[in-house]
Amino acid sequence: MSNPNYSISLIAGILSAKSYIANDQAIITKLVIDSRSVIDPDESLFFALNAKRNGHEYLKDAYANGIKNFVISDEDYIGSFPDANVLLVADVLVALQTLAKYNREHHTLKTIAITGSNGKTIVKEWLYQLLAADFNIVRSPKSFNSQIGVPLSVWEIEENHTMGIFEAGISKSGEMDSLAEIIQPTIGILTNIGEAHAEGFSSVKEKLLEKLKLFKNAELFIYSPEYTEGLSLDDLPGKSKFSWSFKQKADLQILFIEPIDGRNYIRAKFKGEEIECLIPFSDKASLENGVICWATLLALNYTPQQTDALLEKLTLVSMRLELKNGINQCSVIDDSYSADISSLAIALDFLNLQNQHPKKTLILSDLYETGKSDEDLYAEISALLKQKNVNRLIGVGPHISAAAKLFDMETSFFDSTLAFIENFPSLHFSNETILVKGARRFEFARISKLITQKIHDTVLEIDLNALAGNLQFYRNKVKPGVKVMAMVKAFSYGSGSFEIANLLQYHKVDYLAVAYTDEGVALRKGGISMPIMVMSPEPSAFDAIVKHKLEPEIYNLDILKSFISFLSENVKNYPVHLKIETGMHRLGFEEPELADLLQQLNETEKVKVISVFSHLVGSDDPQHDEFTAHQLERFTSAADKIKDGIGYSFIRHISNTSGISRHPEAQLDMVRLGIGLYGFDGGLSHNKGLQTVAVLKTTVTQVKPIKPNETVGYSRRGALPNGGMIATVKIGYADGYNRKFGNGVGKMLINGQLVPTVGVICMDMCMLDVTGLDVKTGDEVIVFNGKLTISELAKQIDTIPYEILTNVSQRVKRVYFYE
Repeated sequence: MSNPNYSISLIAGILSAKSYIANDQAIITKLVIDSRSVIDPDESLFFALNAKRNGHEYLKDAYANGIKNFVISDEDYIGSFPDANVLLVADVLVALQTLAKYNREHHTLKTIAITGSNGKTIVKEWLYQLLAADFNIVRSPKSFNSQIGVPLSVWEIEENHTMGIFEAGISKSGEMDSLAEIIQPTIGILTNIGEAHAEGFSSVKEKLLEKLKLFKNAELFIYSPEYTEGLSLDDLPGKSKFSWSFKQKADLQILFIEPIDGRNYIRAKFKGEEIECLIPFSDKASLENGVICWATLLALNYTPQQTDALLEKLTLVSMRLELKNGINQCSVIDDSYSADISSLAIALDFLNLQNQHPKKTLILSDLYETGKSDEDLYAEISALLKQKNVNRLIGVGPHISAAAKLFDMETSFFDSTLAFIENFPSLHFSNETILVKGARRFEFARISKLITQKIHDTVLEIDLNALAGNLQFYRNKVKPGVKVMAMVKAFSYGSGSFEIANLLQYHKVDYLAVAYTDEGVALRKGGISMPIMVMSPEPSAFDAIVKHKLEPEIYNLDILKSFISFLSENVKNYPVHLKIETGMHRLGFEEPELADLLQQLNETEKVKVISVFSHLVGSDDPQHDEFTAHQLERFTSAADKIKDGIGYSFIRHISNTSGISRHPEAQLDMVRLGIGLYGFDGGLSHNKGLQTVAVLKTTVTQVKPIKPNETVGYSRRGALPNGGMIATVKIGYADGYNRKFGNGVGKMLINGQLVPTVGVICMDMCMLDVTGLDVKTGDEVIVFNGKLTISELAKQIDTIPYEILTNVSQRVKRVYFYE
């Protein structure tokens, strides 16, 4: 992330920018696109990208975080920061790409570029494992492969690097040329070509040809002819080519594959001879990715014997951070499979997103193959931890231990993971968020196990990246200036409390809404500082509402009078939200009550109306569009009367998730986003454009044969007339799996196969018909995911997705993933 050779003046020249320089001595080592992700503000250059959101809106935040160097395209911001360096360009993204391209052109190194539909990140990470002993490698952090991610990755090239491994992804035609110019690969690898991002192309061939543009000037192209069908050899890029195939003749032709104890033994033909290797994984995707790595090593002139020895040592690549409940009221972020500066910075950003505990602790191992001296490396890490407000460091390994004097915070050091484990009782973890970040050789999974609460085999996995993606999906539909209130009632629709709210706060949602006061109190105790509306305030909870600065919904005169009476005489302008009845006939002021409402409001200074709102009752269904228009008209009329009556403006909102999708005219000043965050919208056909957020999974407890006419489960309601096999799995109605799913109504996925329930659903378990399938104890069982959707489960028992999601009980542990 650091390149000491770039002054702000040099960068201004590279970008042909109109420059406003306050400090021409500034040196830039880091490029920043997120005002919240700042490592070294003095040496950071902020690019105000017009991507998902207008980056110019965050210049003030970046400046507040210490950044004094900016690239902008809106000249209205030129005079905003007189002591800062400002570079004005026509297009900020093009400027970012131009700077990365310049950096690439001024370094000579072997560069591998990887593209395809699937497998790019795994192949990149495995090649890093395989080649790190022979090269000083710079690689894309995580899955940085976009028009923004690629230049940020290539910027990291430094003089000491001898190899770069970068992945590149595209979603439509015309995108690859710029990435090819930035990476300038000497070696190209094409992975699996599948359906990902296919909507941006007219055909598979168009998609393939666009991807191949990445390798137009490559010295070597590594591919499978199975993914280049329809193209001749002359159509393929690369001065030389190396092919691999499971089905046809190729430079590396797979002859047969034999599964052995969860691994795959492979024999292949290479240069007229049979060679072999052992891939330490059994699934189909890992097998293919492993063969791509095998082909790459052979193409780079490693011997078959060397490749066999290297491939056998491949280890699991986890691209996701896991947030879990820890011991002694701790939260644990598990990233125990990899450790380098780039991924450490990403993990620390996620650590900072968590506000539920006052103390932040990092358990970090030695870092290897960084190309830096120990003193430089750990000095950089020390500065990073200070910047990210880490309170406590526990270092594991001889190198980080020897650098103890560089860390100015609470510290403990151990020479090995075993030494940490032996001293574990003396470390006293309590009420803190702990990030576990370790190089593979340290086996930090053992540490993670010690500090994590035991997880019930039935877990609900929440993909925080998908939730953030769904938030952005709706933000793209909302008009400029319209605020977003996110509904996190009912334990965030069963998905969690502060874990979800922290993410929403990080992504600058304007408001949160909960059903009851105790939910709001829990969020405040979890570190949530943003405004929170309580939709069902009770007089008994007024004290807690005021103490925790929550904002009540006022839906009738009685609750208004009670709240005004509760507030002490010295309180002025306490924020409240008024609910208007427009057709739901549930809660809210009716039109005839507005006169009395206005009288009460005008007789007191204790409260101030922050918002006035109502609730659409049929926004998802075209047959109710006329009624929706009627509701909107009633609401705006009532809101206007209230505004005229109290003499000041407020936020107006009526639109829910489906209202955002189908009724842009109803957006007004704010929208309320609920179930859409979690991937469901009755106003969208098949939830098109939304991502699956939640996966409910369990495991097989036992597999047993059933004879013809034997019964299964309570009341003898289950039977296999011809006999067969049943698998008992660890989920029942106490976990939220409804009893209506019994007797074949419900289905689950085991090893990709849909299998029905047998008999009634028990409290803690249920039985599945797995006749004819290879199922064993411990196998994973999917209750719902992106393939077997919550919508499908809802149809099975004639309910709605809300009920399926919110019914997952609290004894089912939530595990949160973040990439």
